[in-house]
Amino acid sequence: MSSTTDILHSIPVDELTGSLSVPVYQTATFVQEAPGVNKGYDYARSGNPTRHALESVVAKLEGGHSAFAFATGLAAIDSVIKLLSTGDEIIAVDDIYGGAYRLFTHVYQKLGIKIHYVDTTDDDNILKFVNQNTKLIWIESPTNPTLKITDIAHVSKIAKSINALLVVDNTFASPASQKPIQLGADIVIHSATKYLGGHSDLLAGIVVTKTEELSEKIKFIQNASGGILGPWDCFLAIRGIETLNLRVERQSETAYKIAHFLEQHEAVDQVHYPGLVSHKNHEIAKKQQKGSFGSIISFSLKDDTSENAVKFVTSTKYFKLAESLGGVKSLLCQPAQMTHASVPREKRLSSGIQDSLIRLSCGIEETEDLLNDIKKALDLISKPKNKLVV
Repeated sequence: MSSTTDILHSIPVDELTGSLSVPVYQTATFVQEAPGVNKGYDYARSGNPTRHALESVVAKLEGGHSAFAFATGLAAIDSVIKLLSTGDEIIAVDDIYGGAYRLFTHVYQKLGIKIHYVDTTDDDNILKFVNQNTKLIWIESPTNPTLKITDIAHVSKIAKSINALLVVDNTFASPASQKPIQLGADIVIHSATKYLGGHSDLLAGIVVTKTEELSEKIKFIQNASGGILGPWDCFLAIRGIETLNLRVERQSETAYKIAHFLEQHEAVDQVHYPGLVSHKNHEIAKKQQKGSFGSIISFSLKDDTSENAVKFVTSTKYFKLAESLGGVKSLLCQPAQMTHASVPREKRLSSGIQDSLIRLSCGIEETEDLLNDIKKALDLISKPKNKLVV
């Protein structure tokens, strides 16, 4: 994995002024010496020095040929689907981010792209739907929100055998922990809003490509579609990346302790965290996620009702109820009514997203403070209801 030293010194010093921080080039256009003769930039949709600095840093972090910064994570996902044509098919992980599900199902499916949602942790599920039209295998590892782990190297072999591209959404691991391109992925996706930005103060998406050919295609789509990231948000993302390793290390240590506590609590039914030995794919996670299992935990309650989940998520002090993750401040949500509300309930349940499922994103607060916060909220839903005395 890239060390903090590598990260810090992959961010360039400004050649024009010597500025240690990457300058924010807040401009829409660039003066040309003659038609087509310029200093590398002509119009900010096509390129911007601040955006170029961010894209170069993330490409190095992920070990890819190039990276491309978009206005949101969904804009990044959208750019990859635009590689496809009518009649093409995608095999996608069933426990997929709700926004990706909405985009695939309600936008691209009606344009003639077919999507098969399967549990990609089992090869047989993938092989059932492989055919000559399969162009993408789309996985998240860990998944959102049940943290399933797919063997990226193994699925890469399947993708290559059918001449399909393997796309890995690496948002939940981050390049501080996992590098899918080294494991055989062709394209890596990030919601840079999360770990890369790290402070819950920007929206951004990243596409990282393995080859020059793919880089040229995504670059064309980025320029043609125009969903680029603005220079100020690029600056914020670069600032966040500087502390990526330190944040993820601290967050992961806290998450492991909280996951272990939850696993022992009488009110908790099931805990999803790849760092636990009890996790179904713990050994694969150990192999892929070098040195870190991330800050995200999800768990379901024994009393599997939405009512109890809502009571829990509205009772914490330090874990704030909000739709995001990976930032320095701890967050939590109830996926069934928040991040995955666009997914039909039957589909949610079949992929393991129960009504009582709660997702935690551990920040960098003191671990004991966060543990006590969880304990108090669990106590509220664990207390027996008062019986009416006649």
